[in-house]
Amino acid sequence: MDLALLYSGGKDSSLAALLLDSFYDVTLVTAHFGVTDDWKHAKDAALELGYEFETLELDSDVADAAAEQMVADGYPRNGIQDVHEHALESVCGLDFDAVADGTRRDDRVPSISRAQAQSLEDRHGVDYLSPLSGFGRNAVDRLVETHLDVETGPSEQIPKADYEGELRRLIAAEHGQEAVEEVFPDHVQSYVHGRR
Repeated sequence: MDLALLYSGGKDSSLAALLLDSFYDVTLVTAHFGVTDDWKHAKDAALELGYEFETLELDSDVADAAAEQMVADGYPRNGIQDVHEHALESVCGLDFDAVADGTRRDDRVPSISRAQAQSLEDRHGVDYLSPLSGFGRNAVDRLVETHLDVETGPSEQIPKADYEGELRRLIAAEHGQEAVEEVFPDHVQSYVHGRR
């Protein structure tokens, strides 16, 4: 069966790919808005891991609305959630039997509720999988340490292809760099260079 995994090039989505590939033909799909070429980081990581890779361009109106939501809120949570839900809806429109993401049990955002998962499945005729939903942060970190070559560091310094880079760019263009710093707290990102 063919599965599309929403992919950022980070440790969570990479670990999700490893867990799923015994059961599915996994294609890593990076959803983006065309604001930056950050998706190339995910492509490089996917090739290092040995997976097929595709990109999917999302509706730019969703990015604009998410960026404005983040500025209004003063934090990224609701905007990131909206973008992730849009990305899942969009990838469900591709020709795959199943879709998945790298959300973990401890993630506050993005997260997909049981009702949302069932709705995706019912409306699109696909299986939705979240293989890390039973794993806490420590379990994920231990598995990653033994199976993946990962670079970690401050979000603004680590190459990545999640939604954050493009949303940062949109906020900076409309509201200035100070707004970006107000919206996004300091946090650590990861980027996968390959398997161990």
